[in-house]
Amino acid sequence: MCYSLFSLFVFSTSNAQEVISDSLSISSDLISEDKIEEQVISSAQDSIDYDIEHNKVFLYNNAEIKYGSITLRAAYIELDSDKNIVFAKSLVNDSTGEKYGFPVFTEDGKSFTSKEITYNFNTKKGIIKEVRTQEGDSYILGEKVKKNPDDVVYTSKGRYTTCDAEIPHFSIKANKIKTIPNKKIITGPAVLEFGGVPTPLAIPFGFFPNQKKQSSGIIFPFYGESSNQGFFLRNGGYYFAISDYMDLSIIGDIYTKGSWNLKANSNYKKRYRYQGNFNLSYSSLKNGNPLVGNNTDKRDFFIRWKHQQDAKANLNRRFSANINAGSSSYQQNNSFSDKDYLSNTFQSKLSYSRNWKSSALSMNLRHSQNTLSKQVDLSLPEVAFNLNRFYPLKRFNKSNKPKWYDKLYVNYSSNFKNTISIADSLLFQPSTLTKFRNGIVHNIPVSTSLTAFKYFNLSPSFSYRERWYFDRTEKQWIDNQLNTDTVNGFYRAFNYSYSLSVSTKLYGMFNFNGKKVKAIRHVLSPSFSLSYSPDFSANNFNFFDEVQIDSLGNTQQYSYYQNGIYGSPGSQSNGSMRFSLGNILEMKTLSKDTINPIKKIKLLEGLDVSTSYNFLADSMQFSNVLINGRTRLFNKFDITFSSTYDPYQNINGSRVNKYYFSDTYLPARLTNASTSLNFRLNGGAKKEENDITHWLDYVDFDIPWNLSVNYTMNYNKQSITQKLNQSLNFSGDLKLTNKWKIGFNSGYDFDAKDLSYTSLNIYRDLHCWEMLVKWIPFGFRQSYNFTIRVKASVLQDLKWEKKKDWYDYQ
Repeated sequence: MCYSLFSLFVFSTSNAQEVISDSLSISSDLISEDKIEEQVISSAQDSIDYDIEHNKVFLYNNAEIKYGSITLRAAYIELDSDKNIVFAKSLVNDSTGEKYGFPVFTEDGKSFTSKEITYNFNTKKGIIKEVRTQEGDSYILGEKVKKNPDDVVYTSKGRYTTCDAEIPHFSIKANKIKTIPNKKIITGPAVLEFGGVPTPLAIPFGFFPNQKKQSSGIIFPFYGESSNQGFFLRNGGYYFAISDYMDLSIIGDIYTKGSWNLKANSNYKKRYRYQGNFNLSYSSLKNGNPLVGNNTDKRDFFIRWKHQQDAKANLNRRFSANINAGSSSYQQNNSFSDKDYLSNTFQSKLSYSRNWKSSALSMNLRHSQNTLSKQVDLSLPEVAFNLNRFYPLKRFNKSNKPKWYDKLYVNYSSNFKNTISIADSLLFQPSTLTKFRNGIVHNIPVSTSLTAFKYFNLSPSFSYRERWYFDRTEKQWIDNQLNTDTVNGFYRAFNYSYSLSVSTKLYGMFNFNGKKVKAIRHVLSPSFSLSYSPDFSANNFNFFDEVQIDSLGNTQQYSYYQNGIYGSPGSQSNGSMRFSLGNILEMKTLSKDTINPIKKIKLLEGLDVSTSYNFLADSMQFSNVLINGRTRLFNKFDITFSSTYDPYQNINGSRVNKYYFSDTYLPARLTNASTSLNFRLNGGAKKEENDITHWLDYVDFDIPWNLSVNYTMNYNKQSITQKLNQSLNFSGDLKLTNKWKIGFNSGYDFDAKDLSYTSLNIYRDLHCWEMLVKWIPFGFRQSYNFTIRVKASVLQDLKWEKKKDWYDYQ
């Protein structure tokens, strides 16, 4: 065979034979100017016929032609080498009468299916009939399509949809559709239809973005009506595609009754370096009637900034930011998120760290804000410097045998803090700067570990702590009045202590001959320690002073550093003995697993008891007895509990030096107890943790049902009165069918004897559409929202929504 170029045809037959055309040396004068510029490779499963006279090739069944980046597959393909045109179509099955092998055209990774296709390799133009092509999340169907060399596609009598069904459930029908790859899809006058049935919803033209890269443009708002705020336009603005690494969107809400909200959002990312986002919001919520005089204007702001450095960017330097700060009422007045509304604390942190071979430095800026108490806590900044543990005496051991002093180690750490705790209304007052508390503390612990009698671990230690303050408190009795002054300067206050601790482990094994339970093991971890620290209120230390406090001449000792951020040295010598006992209970059972027949179960993950006795105290030498426990039952139920017992009596709200046992014959009185019970049950596969407040953003149909329950109880009786606090929260979801799922989140308020915050969510999968219902039946956030919308984000505004927000009930 001879063509105007070197052509290669590869095809497979029933005998799996391969045929390759002969190659001829052709004079360049005989080569046509409109020759095919690249090699054509063809194959077919059934047969390949040749029409040498007209220079055509016919391929049957699973036919395929490859030309450069173009691949064409069909039941029937016809290649005209003279005209450089390929034609493809489907064939009819003789037995069933159904068509099969519809042409599939692929170029640069993009494919479309059609009834017939005619394509010119040289001009790169084509005519396609009854085409179905995909552009991102979108599908375009048309009766007749033309493709030009720039890959721009013109569709006649077409439909635009995001439904992947063979017969789309919905589409936007237009007589003319123009598709510019990786840019946009434009239509003429179009009408929305469902199942091929047109609706009255029509548009003069359609514009659908189809870009892989971001681009600047208008963000169209959605409109609605609020009974309390009036008509509104919400989430409208402009998007700025600043660069490939950064963007910015300015969006806002506006209401006819005067309320408004303005937000700036920015995202940035540099590969292998860092990524983050920034959000700034400012709002004005107006309520009431100015003519009546009951109008209010609540101004709020909020700032969010999250910055994360890539772990590979720098192994020795790290910077991160997590900022959440603003007015205390912002979330209550503006947020539509349950999670934000239920949170009553904001926390922020800016962090920088630097590591060296033997030391590390970290600097933090912290912020904490309570929306209930209106209290703001700031640390500006916190600086910490640490030296790695080192063994100063190890170098003196010249022999190869280890010595006891080899294990003697020293640590060093230094911290600086500058903090303030203040009401949010006073935060920006000029006097705020004078209310910061600051100081520097140095800690030098020296310790070692030894083994005695093979089973006992001994740990002698010495600890030195020194504080540097830049002011101190001085008190004077002047003119029958106690005056307190803050004196600036540089002051040192130190303390030190010695300790010796002994610990070991005891094991008890109880063996059984049962078919299921084989053994129970009890692990006891007793610990005993002695510690001593001197009385630093002595005159030679100059850390304390004595001042007259009344006209009778009574005096009182006080510390110069009683308001110091790192506290003050102790005013009494302390020689205490501390005892603690840890317990772990485990069970060994036989399982049905033949590979691992022995299964270990922890019946009690921990039960710890501790107390201490101060030999040098003049009264009430015993400290409180602390009991803490935790366990996990059936790998589902998490139980924790703790309690505090006081060995001394409480008379009229004051702790007195009289044993509780002397009158009640009980060892101690309960002053505090708390317990919590958490369990999570689900059907089917194990479900990972998800934020229930954003349930509609994550609907998992792989889990038939899911239930989470959390119960906490706190009991307190430090004085005469006692207080009991309880809380119960439960949430879950249930798959009714493969398309229906409901979720709920609620709790019980034991004080109000009523349900706490409650929400009900309903989800229905409608293939390319979805239905969402969210209902908060009562409370401050009472609201409902019913939405039917297209799943694809490109048509996010194609929805029907009926709702009543929480502020409409106010």
